[in-house]
Amino acid sequence: MHLSRLLAVALLCATTAFSSTLHLAVNLTAGGETLLLDSLRYSNAAGETWSITRCSFLLSGFALQKMDGNWMEMPDQIAWLDAERRRLDTALTKIPAGKYQALRFHLGLDPAANAAPTAQYAPDHPLNPNLNGLHWSWQGGYIFLALEGSYRAAGQPPGGFSYHLARDPNRTALTYTGDFDLTADAAAAFTFDIHALLSGARPLSFAGDGLSTHSHEGDPVVAALKINLPAAFTLQQISSSIPTIARPSPVKPLYLPAKHTAYRFTMSSYFPIPPLPRDNPLLEERVALGRRLFNDTAFSRDGTLSCASCHTEANAFTDARRFSIGVEDRVGTRNGMPLFNLAWKTSFFWDGRAPSLRAQALMPVQDHLEMDEKLENVVAKLEKTSKAEFARAFDSDAITPERIGLALENYLLTLTSYDSKFDRAMQGKDKFTPAEQRGFELFMTEYEPRMGQRGADCFHCHGGPLFTDHQFHNNGLSPVESDTGRHRVTQNDRDLYKFSTPSLRNIALTAPYMHDGRFQTLEEVIAHYDHNLRRSDTLDPNLAKHPATGIRLSADDKAALVAFLKTLTDEKYTK
Repeated sequence: MHLSRLLAVALLCATTAFSSTLHLAVNLTAGGETLLLDSLRYSNAAGETWSITRCSFLLSGFALQKMDGNWMEMPDQIAWLDAERRRLDTALTKIPAGKYQALRFHLGLDPAANAAPTAQYAPDHPLNPNLNGLHWSWQGGYIFLALEGSYRAAGQPPGGFSYHLARDPNRTALTYTGDFDLTADAAAAFTFDIHALLSGARPLSFAGDGLSTHSHEGDPVVAALKINLPAAFTLQQISSSIPTIARPSPVKPLYLPAKHTAYRFTMSSYFPIPPLPRDNPLLEERVALGRRLFNDTAFSRDGTLSCASCHTEANAFTDARRFSIGVEDRVGTRNGMPLFNLAWKTSFFWDGRAPSLRAQALMPVQDHLEMDEKLENVVAKLEKTSKAEFARAFDSDAITPERIGLALENYLLTLTSYDSKFDRAMQGKDKFTPAEQRGFELFMTEYEPRMGQRGADCFHCHGGPLFTDHQFHNNGLSPVESDTGRHRVTQNDRDLYKFSTPSLRNIALTAPYMHDGRFQTLEEVIAHYDHNLRRSDTLDPNLAKHPATGIRLSADDKAALVAFLKTLTDEKYTK
């Protein structure tokens, strides 16, 4: 072998075989025991019983200390960990093989990353706000640690708490010494003890110190969390020679026609990048077919209904009736959800029972209270009218339920909404009235009277440019026992009476409101959140932390909130 070939092989080996991966795993605990979510069983130093509903945090600034004492920084490695998503491990990759004597990382982001534009991140990037739900959007920056849950003081009914550790001064360095042998892949196991975080050197009392924090300067709650944090994180074990984790093979597009035109997907420059399905790329031909099918009455048993019958464009693709009406005037049990900005969602329906749009699109067809038709009958009808359109959208003119779902998914993904007075005001192209500005401030302000903050506290569930966190929440409605929401899907009591959070974009067009359409006006909705919450074990912590008497906004503030919400209307639906 020539010398040049030998050098090339040596270089290849140096760049592949001599790099290692350090796998990090975090076990959430409470006083040495594995933490159970939504379990009101743990006690703090003040004698209050508490549980955790949400524990979500960002780690960055990873560095390994070499044996000579110098630190090797890994600035591009960022991790988002979340208890409810069971996402409690990460991997530091492309580490030069060798031995190291310490590991350092930070809870939180450095100032540059904290202030960077969020629209740059891929759908699966840990800093994509649509993925992690930790960005404060219009207030700027990320929440470094979101800790939310319930508590009960002796002899008192349970309440909620919401601790959000954030802002640049509160980024906290954590350093651990040990034998990090990375001559091969290795793993490091940590515990994050929530009891130590709440009852450490600066013990906290929910009732005594405060039920919420947004990390404003001088807040003693956030100061206590920052002091307690280093002792709450503990390095438990380091092990070496972890096998390489197999990577999934690339996803290939389904039934791609030989001749096709890519659809130009458009969105706001400050929206996070959505996780568009890689196996169903947006094509002009497929979108056109999906649009036609969306308006086709062949999907209903008696030929009277289409998807558009219950999702009208003038109402931002929702149903203006309290309950949708199916064939033979059968009355449904829920209000039709609006169909825009679905590209950012990962589960569908009020209870999240559909894992994809292609699955969701076919369910109403077969539902007895809706279209009440068999998919094989729909295929037979479409074979008489639509074979040429299917041939343009797919690699043949074959019509199947799967291809129907793919076409409908393609069309639904294109229904975006991002051009409202609010958007123009954010871009400096329009201006809020004084009432709208006041409403915006109330919407984005925490109800935290301890720190002089008396806002409407809307943004926890409806923050960010999409005005939804895409999660499931019990928002304090008086329950209807026959509809337990997300619980019907998961059979987990933690999900009792939780429903999907809809976007507040176009909210002025999508009445009636809530999953069962019980409220006709925005004023009724605001009154509910102001003082009519029904407390229960699964009430969202960001609502449960409010006093039993409610937040009691003034009449002027309620009117200002309505004025702001009306700025979220995309005018293309009003023409």
